[in-house]
Amino acid sequence: EGSYYQATQLAVMGTSSLSLHHPPPLLLLLRLLLLLPFVTTQTILNITNRCPYTVWPAALPVGGGMRLDSGKTWTLQVPSDTRGGSVWARTGCSFDGKGSGSCQTGDCEGLLACKIDGQPPYTSAEFSLNQYNNNSFFGISLDQGFNVPMEFLPMPVKGQGGSGCRKGPHCGANITSQCPSELKAPGGCNSACTVFQEQNNGMYCCYESQCEPNKYSAFFVRMCPEAISYSSDASTDTSFSCPFDTDYQVIFCPPVNLTSSPPSPPNSADLRPLSSPPSPPNSADLSHIHLFHHTSKKNTTTP
Repeated sequence: EGSYYQATQLAVMGTSSLSLHHPPPLLLLLRLLLLLPFVTTQTILNITNRCPYTVWPAALPVGGGMRLDSGKTWTLQVPSDTRGGSVWARTGCSFDGKGSGSCQTGDCEGLLACKIDGQPPYTSAEFSLNQYNNNSFFGISLDQGFNVPMEFLPMPVKGQGGSGCRKGPHCGANITSQCPSELKAPGGCNSACTVFQEQNNGMYCCYESQCEPNKYSAFFVRMCPEAISYSSDASTDTSFSCPFDTDYQVIFCPPVNLTSSPPSPPNSADLRPLSSPPSPPNSADLSHIHLFHHTSKKNTTTP
């Protein structure tokens, strides 16, 4: 009996010693998990240059910028909860070995790796990921003008073959060659806000509230109907959404759709204001559309 008691005590002591020096497997696993870095889901964004010339794409808030020769692709991994992201092409650039220089269009304070938005004119791909109802929203904006044709397409949803996702916007017109004379800029076509700014009480810039379309936004709408042409453009034709786990590709100088005729050059009659502003969006189904689109900014070279 004494031997049994001693054996029992030894067994208990051994178990206690084991629990102190060798934690149970589950506890050990939890401790290991705490040591691992927190991993966020990433969205793939492929940026492809199909222009017959070099561009210097910029991307915010992730990516910065780089040189992209014709036919090359730049792949970014963007956090899947990114809001207010943008991608644009810079043209006519020259940089030194330290990444300092300048661009004719889209320049961002002379840096190769952008930290702020570019100087107009430039065509912009804008997006907010995993937002309203677990959807991502994206579009092409001409709010800062135009410099390079662009297409912004979803890639197939993982495991779903792309179901539940609309096509992306396409803006393949050569707007620069048909730009109204008062909006022309070296290498691109300015927005009316950039050119006129405070004139007519800032009617072209929509700083604080919604504004109506005008003869200049009508020109951009006719050239690229799937792109946002002014800050209050809430048309369902310019807002696109996909499930949160979709990857995307931005294509500079996409193939021209030969099945549709190109826009005719504008004339004075065509540049009249639209008959009425677009209908206000239904709050139930379009409350998300400005998640990716920022309001027009005063783009000036002076403070």
